Order: sequence, then C-alpha cells, then structure tokens
Amino acid sequence: MSINRRSCLTAAASLIVPSVGGLLPKAAWAGGQLEEPLADSVRTALSAAVAGSGAPPELEFASTDARMSYLRWLVHCSDKLVKRKPDPQARREFLQTVWYEAKRSGLDVSMVMGLIQVESGFRKYAISSVGARGYMQIMPFWMRLIGDGDSGKLFHMQTNLRFGCVILRHYLDREKGDAYMALGRYNGSRGKDAYPNLVFGAQRQWQLPPEVQKI
Repeated sequence: MSINRRSCLTAAASLIVPSVGGLLPKAAWAGGQLEEPLADSVRTALSAAVAGSGAPPELEFASTDARMSYLRWLVHCSDKLVKRKPDPQARREFLQTVWYEAKRSGLDVSMVMGLIQVESGFRKYAISSVGARGYMQIMPFWMRLIGDGDSGKLFHMQTNLRFGCVILRHYLDREKGDAYMALGRYNGSRGKDAYPNLVFGAQRQWQLPPEVQKI
C-alpha cells in the first residue's frame, strides 16, 4: 500500500484507533546500569531533563523532506503501537518524544524503540526486579547523581526518555560506537549476547520498510 503526502499528513494528525486488544507483559527486563564518573555534557543534559517543563517537545525540521520522513515513521510506528498505547494522543506524544530525544542524542530511533520494547514493553510505570524505572528502565541512582534524589520523576515520560537516550549515547561514546557493547553496558551485562540480540531483534520491527522509505 502506498502512502502519499496527503494521506500521510492526515493519518499522522488523527492516529485513529481501530481496536484495542492484547495484554502487556507484567515483568520488566532487569536493567542494571552502573554508577560511574560522568562527563560534564552528560550531567548538563540530564539536569535539563529533571528541570524541564514536562510538555512534549516541539519538533523542527530543516526541510519538507525531513518532515515527511518523520511523518512516515510516525504513521508506521503508530500502527504497530496501537495495542500497547490505545489512546491516540498519548501514542503520538510518546512517539514524538522518542523521535526528539533519539535525534537529540544522535541515536537510531528504531534502536531506541527496540530498547524500550525489551526493557519495559512500552509501559510507563514499569519497575524491574533491581528497581529500574519507566520506559527505558532508568536506575534510581541517576537521580541521586543528577537531580534531587526523587526517583519518582523517572516515571515522567520526557525525563525518562531523555535519561535513557543520553545514557545510551554515553555508553556508545565509551564503547567507540560499538552498539553491541554499549547495549550490554546499558543492561549491566557487557560482553554477553542475550540482551543486545533481543534489542537488535526488536529494533527491526520499528524500521521503515524500504518501500515506505522511498515514498
């Protein structure tokens, strides 16, 4: 099925829910980031997330093509996320924030979506067996390092996604761009196959099909 400019804009604006079904998994992957020294740039980015206004970020695009690329991605991912996030406004705001925070940190958006799927099953209030919280399963010690120690703020969507993306970027930089090792570090299982392979497998679900990319 082809998606032209008009239908893409219309679908992205409405994101109408056709049906609700399916249950979310109750357990969250036991992420276990480790406390370690942080660069000033990382501290600044995370501090800004704690002090943020809380509104979904406003997206800006350098060109019409860039905007259309985002809208194609939005429609594609929204269709896949209906069962997990049936409310259209909540789903749009979530995807808009994921896109913004991933791009802001220089990350592949599909990898971030794959990581969220594995970590929390897209559940905002997920808590793992080791206490990691929210969509991207952020450990509470990050709030002690950066914020006021209130780990409840990690359930705020933009704060959680900002922390997760900045932390993953930090680990990628430390691993010189090696996504396999960075994902292992994110999960506290550096050098082991299970977690990176799960994320890479989930990532494929959130990549635009070639036929959609060319539209």
